[in-house]
Amino acid sequence: MQQNCKNVYITTPIYYVNDVAHIGHAYTTIIADMLARYSRLTGSKTFFLTGTDEHGQKIAQSAEQRGRTAQEYADEVSGKFRTLWDDFDITYDKFIRTTDEEHKIGVQKAFETMYNKGDIYKGDYEGYYCVSCETFFTEKQLIDEQFCPDCGKPTNIVKEESFFFKLSKYEDKLIEWYEQNEDCILPRAKKNEIVNFVKGGLRDLSISRTSFDWGVKLPESLNEPKHVMYVWLDALMNYVTALGYGNDEKNMEFWPATSHLVGKDILRFHAIYWPAFLMSLDLPLPKHIAAHGWWTRDGEKMSKSKGNVVNPKEVADAYGLDAFRYFMLREVPFGQDGDFSQKALMDRINSDLGNDLGNLLNRISGMSGKYFDFKVTSKDVKKYHQKELDEVETLLENIEDYLYKMQINRYLEDIWKVLTIANKAIGDYEPWAKMKEGKEEEAMALVALITNIMARVSLLLDSVMPEKIAKIATSLGVEISTESYHKLIKDKELLDDTTITKVEQLFPRIEEILLEQAPEVKKDKNEVEVKKEEPSVEQEDDNLITIDKFFETTLKIGTIVEAQEVPKSKKLLKLQVDVGEGKNRQVLAGIKEFYSAEELVGTQACVVANLKPAKLMGMLSEGMLLAARDENGLNLIRPEKPKVAGTKIS
Repeated sequence: MQQNCKNVYITTPIYYVNDVAHIGHAYTTIIADMLARYSRLTGSKTFFLTGTDEHGQKIAQSAEQRGRTAQEYADEVSGKFRTLWDDFDITYDKFIRTTDEEHKIGVQKAFETMYNKGDIYKGDYEGYYCVSCETFFTEKQLIDEQFCPDCGKPTNIVKEESFFFKLSKYEDKLIEWYEQNEDCILPRAKKNEIVNFVKGGLRDLSISRTSFDWGVKLPESLNEPKHVMYVWLDALMNYVTALGYGNDEKNMEFWPATSHLVGKDILRFHAIYWPAFLMSLDLPLPKHIAAHGWWTRDGEKMSKSKGNVVNPKEVADAYGLDAFRYFMLREVPFGQDGDFSQKALMDRINSDLGNDLGNLLNRISGMSGKYFDFKVTSKDVKKYHQKELDEVETLLENIEDYLYKMQINRYLEDIWKVLTIANKAIGDYEPWAKMKEGKEEEAMALVALITNIMARVSLLLDSVMPEKIAKIATSLGVEISTESYHKLIKDKELLDDTTITKVEQLFPRIEEILLEQAPEVKKDKNEVEVKKEEPSVEQEDDNLITIDKFFETTLKIGTIVEAQEVPKSKKLLKLQVDVGEGKNRQVLAGIKEFYSAEELVGTQACVVANLKPAKLMGMLSEGMLLAARDENGLNLIRPEKPKVAGTKIS
């Protein structure tokens, strides 16, 4: 998918209404929303689809257990999904339900078309059926000759009359499609799994049921009133019925889909059944089918019995929707399983958003206000900072490719490299020193460079954090628009003269919140505010402590005797530190970005020795190292000359 495509069509899977939305649903939907927002910004005509899958035996059984009709139950759960996406400001163009009449008509037309083509025939089916997965399995596929290989639940032997789709007929055509379209399935490792499965041979697919009636009836022309369609045929067709297939087809101009986003557990249905159905209907195949991984919590699989299921609404309410969106998009490479922890979320907010992004805006505001009455001109930026501009433009040259190849974390990583260039430039050129030397032109060029970098970053992050970025853009005097995008990103032009306006601190430092108490936490615009940007004189006085209070903290010289990386952590090193107690202390330090484990062994650092032990990623940390961090990086606080381990600092 490229920016200059005339039409862009983004879809989530339609979510099954057997339960409420969880963090996996939110993850898929946020990715899709980001792609849709970005596509609109670039000027592409965009259609974004989401919705709910409401037929099948599992739904009928769930409704019966609750004393409801299947339609009543589907209405209730579908409504909860839609409400959540509206609360999350998801910019879908259509929310489809498989109980919509227009959808049923489109599915019936597709069934009739495939039947008339000779791709559907009637027969008898006997197999092991998993109600939970709505899938048949062979005896060889079962676990211990009974249990579903996907969900582990017991299967039942089902024998019934059925209509079959000639899936085996399309085996060679599917292989040909995979081979000729390198990125048709993303990530590519997932594609290899699908190719190997298809090469193992495909059996014809049972696509109707007679053992229950909660589903789409077969076309009247077939005169088979006791049959309803297999839920996966019904569900997959939503991607074209939403565009009007079988009815008013005015939106079929968006087909084929640009990106189908799915979870890895339903990739086989989307990458084998769906393209085979499309081939039978003589419809173009989607450009990309992209499968993401699952989310765990603190390293454990989520389950209701463990009480560790993450409610996305609670997280967004407690920490802020934009921060939640950024964390989900940045934390894990697409396709891999991700781990949700509040500690990781707070680190992203406090470091990436607070220190790197929010603080840079504060510096622009502060420097422009102090030196130039908030007025900024770009006329001398190229004269003094062509090097930095070239570095930025190199990083942004092909950044869009990351998005459409589902390398979203790399997209964000490169944007943060751009922010690093900006923060480093301030330290390198010291505009305050330029002003003291009377070099106002150079100081202005530096402030304008940072403002231009921030403007470009804002355009690229608008799809990630729309609420916060709107405030940043307003502060810079930049309009988030297709025109601005082409001017600043594609054409690499600089800002016109602009006036900076001050805004509230966008990413105040936060501390941990118990999610189950989140609705009761007092919040300011969905943020938990702990530190203000500019404390008043009264606040500064409140922060003063007595000498006795200071000496309640025990600081010691520690010798690092062992060091190793913490698996699955981007920041933590596990250290064994000698603080003169006869045995070493284990200290987990978030310094892996700045120090290797090898270079720390045998060195000394200042340790907070009477800190209450805490667990990080399930490991005990019995102290904290002192460090200082600015735009040039982080450095441990060390003694000038070696000292005896355990020496007190006073």
